[in-house]
Amino acid sequence: MAEFENVVPVLGLALNKRGYRELTPVQEAVLAAPLVDSDLLVSAQTGSGKTVAFGLALAPTLLEGADRFARTAAPLALVVAPTRELALQVKRELEWLYAMTGAEVASCVGGMDMREERRVLQRGANIVVGTPGRLRDHIERGSFDTRGLKAVVLDEADEMLDLGFRDDLEFILGAAPSRRRTLMFSATVPSPIATLAKRYQRDAVRVSTTAERTQHNDIEYRALTIAPADRDNAIINVLRYFEAKNALVFCATRAAVNRMTSRFNNRGFAVVALSGELSQNERTHALQAMRDGRARVCIATDVAARGLDLPNLDLVIHADIPKTRETLLHRSGRTGRAGRKGVCALIVAHNERRRTERLLTGANVTAAWARPPSVEEIVRRDHERILEDPLLNAPPSADEQATADALLARYSANQVAAAFLRLHSAGRSAPEELLDTAPPERKTKRRDDFKGGVWFSLSVGHKQKAEARWILPMLCRVGQVDKHEVGAIKIQPNETHVELSPACVDRFLEAIGPNRTVEKTIAVKALDGVPHAPAVPKNKQAKSSETRTAVEPRREASPKQDVSGPMEGKSDKSKRKKPDAPRSGPKAGRKHRAKATKDRAAKKPGSGPVKRKKPSKKSD
Repeated sequence: MAEFENVVPVLGLALNKRGYRELTPVQEAVLAAPLVDSDLLVSAQTGSGKTVAFGLALAPTLLEGADRFARTAAPLALVVAPTRELALQVKRELEWLYAMTGAEVASCVGGMDMREERRVLQRGANIVVGTPGRLRDHIERGSFDTRGLKAVVLDEADEMLDLGFRDDLEFILGAAPSRRRTLMFSATVPSPIATLAKRYQRDAVRVSTTAERTQHNDIEYRALTIAPADRDNAIINVLRYFEAKNALVFCATRAAVNRMTSRFNNRGFAVVALSGELSQNERTHALQAMRDGRARVCIATDVAARGLDLPNLDLVIHADIPKTRETLLHRSGRTGRAGRKGVCALIVAHNERRRTERLLTGANVTAAWARPPSVEEIVRRDHERILEDPLLNAPPSADEQATADALLARYSANQVAAAFLRLHSAGRSAPEELLDTAPPERKTKRRDDFKGGVWFSLSVGHKQKAEARWILPMLCRVGQVDKHEVGAIKIQPNETHVELSPACVDRFLEAIGPNRTVEKTIAVKALDGVPHAPAVPKNKQAKSSETRTAVEPRREASPKQDVSGPMEGKSDKSKRKKPDAPRSGPKAGRKHRAKATKDRAAKKPGSGPVKRKKPSKKSD
């Protein structure tokens, strides 16, 4: 029986019964003797054993030297988690850890019957685990008495702030007694977490172990470079190569989740989706399908996967590159848990490489850069798996031996082996051929050194309102080329000539397909040599063809200037006469209206014409 230092004895028995032989670094750190009564701010990555860690840390405060809990009218401890799944998982962990203490652990989470939760709280619960919104509802309705709380734990505090639970957390912490222990566990400690800790904790001790400072030691990171249009095909090949028991694919939007789920289902993968549009019941069924093996791939958004726990998750794929290091670490932390090894694959389009490199550097993560698995690599891996299949090493039973003898009597060994291969491969998606995406070299030379380019003609010109500012991004997007691989763009009246680097020509032709069109209506034709612009009459030279390069911005023409007369080279604005103001009517000035009225009054029958004063000359 293992002995655990600074662990309450009755909880030590529970650890031994559970099969623990040693504690994880974060569990040892929070049990240090000087921290027994302290508030803690703990950096703990997902899967580091933090639930057991705060369960062990709370025991001295809650039991106060006893082996069992006495009956209490109000809860003694509260654990707040960001999602329903994580809250229920924490409840299960605390139930076996405190089983020998007679503790009553209750849950208060969204999607469950609130009346039943109220009855459990009224009967008396020692520890309550819940989500922020539901806990606030119980406190406001008076069904959760917070006056007896000795400790509050915020699990995944950074995720709760990301999900917008700041107001609920502040309400809950404000309703708890001021003389309490407050433990915050967070994968990262950004500024909002530090501010929350400073406001609601008393001289909190910062706990960060060596294991947590080195991000995800049990995760192998791979950055796989692809052409932008090859994202789905690359993910299919990654799934086929690893054949993980559980795989999690992260997308940026629910639309991408729905599209990818539909395609992968059609390809024969057992897939479930997690997005914000699912009801709680649909979400529960999807996760249960992953846990019992009916599904092997889960495609999810960041928000929908918060607090997700899949014990057999061996592979995480980032279909869309995360925007922050915190998101990267949260996503990746779903695998490589509790000593298990995991793989994290980032699908990186060649135009996203720089940003991905900065992201990995900021997260203190080292990734191996490579191409996605090829068809040949996947086939070779399939063969290795077949040869290593444990079914081939198990001795046949008596009934199996009789059937095997009958098979070999009727069929040759080669036929039986071929049938075994077909059965083994049945239902598996065929791997995909991927485009060649050797990273283009950055353009460091001047335009004059862009030699050996291959020219193409596009069936749009000035008359079709062609402009380099939209032709260049269209070529990059549809033709799978980088902007540094595009040379000159010469726009003619009815066509446009484009120069491409020889290294990208094959990739460009493969991307636009055999129809040789882009944007469905623009035809593409290869040219022999450098095209010559048509001769332009002198009186139409202003409308001659324009030439653009990918690196030279267009200069705007300066406004016309009047170069005649003594004011040569200067604007002629001063020579322009201002129109006379109307002498009557609604738009007349006050003086002109008054003068018009006076003239009408003076001009009576029999009177001569009104004499007007000549305006005095003013000097220029």
